[in-house]
Amino acid sequence: MKIPLKKILDVVALAKEPTPFREIMGAFGVSKGERRHLSALVDELVERGDLVKVKGNRYTLVTRMAMVSGRLSLHPNGFGFVAPDGGGDDLYIPPRYLTGSMQGDRVEVAELPPRHDGKREGRIVRTLERGVKTVVGTYHELRQGGGTVAASERSGGVVAIPAIARGSARNGELVVAEITTYPAEGQGAVGRITEVLGRPDDPQVEVLAIIRKHTLPDTFPPDVLAEARGIAAGVTAAELQDRTDLRGRTIVTIDGETARDFDDAVGAERLSGDRIRLWVSIADVAHYVEPGSPLDREAYLRGTSVYFPDRCLPMLPEELSNGICSLVPGQERLTLTAELLFGPGGELLDSSFYPSVIRSAARLTYNVVEKIVVTGDPELFREHHTLVPDLMLMKELALRLTALRRRRGSLDFDLPEPEIIMNLQGEIEDIVRSKRLLAHWIIEEFMLAANEAVAAAILHRNIPSLFRIHEPPDQGKIQEFREFVHNLGYRLPGGVAGTLSAADLQQLLDGVSGKPEERMINEVLLRCMKQARYSTEQIGHFGLASPCYTHFTSPIRRYPDLVVHRNLRLALSGDPSPEQLQQLVRELPESADHTSRRERVAMEAEREVVSLRKAQFMQSRLGEEYDGIITGVAQFGFFVELVEYFVEGMVPVALMRNDYYHYLEKEHLLVGSRTGLRFRIGDPVRVRVSSVNLELRRIEFAPEGAAGEWSHQESAGKGEGRYRPLSGIHPRPLGRDKPGEHNSGKNPHGGRRRR
Repeated sequence: MKIPLKKILDVVALAKEPTPFREIMGAFGVSKGERRHLSALVDELVERGDLVKVKGNRYTLVTRMAMVSGRLSLHPNGFGFVAPDGGGDDLYIPPRYLTGSMQGDRVEVAELPPRHDGKREGRIVRTLERGVKTVVGTYHELRQGGGTVAASERSGGVVAIPAIARGSARNGELVVAEITTYPAEGQGAVGRITEVLGRPDDPQVEVLAIIRKHTLPDTFPPDVLAEARGIAAGVTAAELQDRTDLRGRTIVTIDGETARDFDDAVGAERLSGDRIRLWVSIADVAHYVEPGSPLDREAYLRGTSVYFPDRCLPMLPEELSNGICSLVPGQERLTLTAELLFGPGGELLDSSFYPSVIRSAARLTYNVVEKIVVTGDPELFREHHTLVPDLMLMKELALRLTALRRRRGSLDFDLPEPEIIMNLQGEIEDIVRSKRLLAHWIIEEFMLAANEAVAAAILHRNIPSLFRIHEPPDQGKIQEFREFVHNLGYRLPGGVAGTLSAADLQQLLDGVSGKPEERMINEVLLRCMKQARYSTEQIGHFGLASPCYTHFTSPIRRYPDLVVHRNLRLALSGDPSPEQLQQLVRELPESADHTSRRERVAMEAEREVVSLRKAQFMQSRLGEEYDGIITGVAQFGFFVELVEYFVEGMVPVALMRNDYYHYLEKEHLLVGSRTGLRFRIGDPVRVRVSSVNLELRRIEFAPEGAAGEWSHQESAGKGEGRYRPLSGIHPRPLGRDKPGEHNSGKNPHGGRRRR
């Protein structure tokens, strides 16, 4: 008996509820003997994704399931995840439901019944918007003519290039290919080469490939440059009208050693009653960038500046970012100032905001401030004697603000960041752990305070705006984390259904500070956290334990800050028109989504370039041996962070040839079945650089010695094998850092991070 698949779909479509299999049998008069054939046809429809099997051996059309739209991320192993537009847990997409889909596509997904582990699963019903228009990868010639471009990222797939569309590309070169035909059932993607980047073994070509892959603009259009060059290089008398004159007040900038643009300046004054007044003056970028202008359109398109170890892709041309909007010492600059009054306990007593003009008294660096306020360097004391009292007062205020923030439960992750040191020839000289100084904390706390105060002021005046929100983590992920730390001997408050505050989590982080498992617990907890984003809804910031937060302090390098400046000026005007408010209501949701996406793209590109630079650095050190410390253990091996360089790589169990190793998941431990050798977090080891894969940004280490033999000794009284400790090498606490996900506005070279 032959039954067309369409007829089966028609039967299910006519039913108002999921159709039992026996009713499908009845519709076609199928006997019990023919049941197997019909069952195979129905299974085929399920496999194709046309039908969904639900409880009770019943079937329904996939289009009748709950629909979710979101952005697709492909995994190198062939499956994918869709992040819903409205937030919530990602949906797992099995490989069979990914036909025709590409990385970054915005898709509509039919949500299927939950998997056995309770996690969400779905099937892509249709593509709403293509996320990839170009592919960056290596061009491979084919004997029959034309070739293919294998995407640099493992999940990017392969694009066929007809001979007529290859341009000047040669075999093995990195190229950019525009997709002209997207993949469909039984057919792959087809494209044409639009740019030849060069040989993949050229370090600069690799960085350029990352820039192209993430579609980051690296040049400004002519009309944008023309507008920037038309802006006066100085402040005119007319521009000083209706501005508060702060030129007579001691205000300074504090930035990194290599910073070129200075968009925030601070000053402080002690008042009676142990109160301290703080001035945070931010470059008035909105004065120069008019809404809808070429400068504004390009800044919106970019969304943020992007920082690589050897270059910056700025949001604004240097005529603004390094020129008239940079608060250089001794020069008049237009600013927007937050004037904040704090009590003895760091509590905010009063705040005011106004357009201003300042003249920075000095361009200070974090290292200089650190030596003045912490080590008391006598030479720097003499050089900056007029500023020393102000800097000491800033230190006092920052400590008050830190103490207050910690009391309310703000979360501080301890995740040091790499600092890649390059010479004038663009070669990597060293990779070190970035230092967190008290001077960083001073500026960090001042920027946080200003951001909170501005958010509260805009909210109080009912002006629609962009807020920086951070939602609490999902209960499921917190429960997994609870079990994870329990296996390491730590306990979190509450049970399975118990909720956790940021203060509870911070208490745990304080408890593991300085211990071997500190870094892993910080990293696992960070992965449990949702990503902070921009929103028109003010729901607070979980990580900061802040009820109201925004980004105000860096309009040179973040578009949302520029929006907030405009909205604050609107709030200060006293009487915005209904038309102005309605326009904000219409435009801001898209601005929030767009700038959140651009921030994620920038972060991904920055991380990828850092990983590439690390791999390039270690490639020239193949075969060399280093001391290291185990930072993570898994079934397939363990991760080692080198002592000499801030570089991490993996030791695969395949290279540990002296034994067969068992992974004890709860103990996060690898144990040799014959030797009893044990490898766990915090153990010192010696490794050899065995391989480097630039394309995958992967560094692999081998155990010291060609045969992979670790010496071991018997543990007294237990008979357990143990690694031989390295002389003078001990697990050490990692430097205390601010929350890794957050940033008050400085670029990475200035030492501040995303918040």
